[in-house]
Amino acid sequence: QVQLVESGGGLVQPGGSLRLSCVASGSGFSFVAMGWYRQAPGKQRELVATITRGGYRNIAGFVKGRFAISADNAKNTVYLQMNSLNPEDTAVYYCKADTPYKTYWGQGTQVTVSS
Repeated sequence: QVQLVESGGGLVQPGGSLRLSCVASGSGFSFVAMGWYRQAPGKQRELVATITRGGYRNIAGFVKGRFAISADNAKNTVYLQMNSLNPEDTAVYYCKADTPYKTYWGQGTQVTVSS
């Protein structure tokens, strides 16, 4: 089994910053890509950012310029640096990891942006 564990969520003021981390653990895995999705109440889950093992980044337009994704391949960890947060960023953020065979999801971490 592969487990993805997210951390770093919390409550922040508008304009604040958070850094999310996702650590993959298990045996016999090799990820093609890892990334972040988010889901707000009553909304569809949407892509935030992904990064391939080779470093190719895909960042959603609504967070471009504010968020950045990075990875430490040796640690099987992906990060999401979130700056200039606004209330519309409030959601559960999920880590996703892709292999050629299947997709793995973390359990999510709550990000709440509020005054």
